Amino acid sequence: MKRSVLTRYRIMAYVTGVLLVALTIGMIGKYALKMDGAADFTQVVSIAHGWLYVVYLIFAFDLGSKLKWPVKKQIWVLLAGTVPTAAFFVERRITRELDAAAAAGAPVAAEA
Repeated sequence: MKRSVLTRYRIMAYVTGVLLVALTIGMIGKYALKMDGAADFTQVVSIAHGWLYVVYLIFAFDLGSKLKWPVKKQIWVLLAGTVPTAAFFVERRITRELDAAAAAGAPVAAEA
């Protein structure tokens, strides 16, 4: 597997995670704190998160298919972009698994 496949997944995991946390904060401001301007903020962030989550799904699926992950693990990684902060933890765990496999000299998967 090329390292760029992991890198682009990691970038999108962080982008998706940051936008989802920002959206959560915006929703709290909008509904719980009744802040002015929070509605506009949440609208912009929700649209950005929605479109970039689709890109995250594509990159995560590409990574999982190249690594031949089981369906359960693939779904777990794909859904990480829907729970605030989950994308950060899942990304870190996946990166550690792949780094450990590379350090051990085990072939992670065939190059695509």
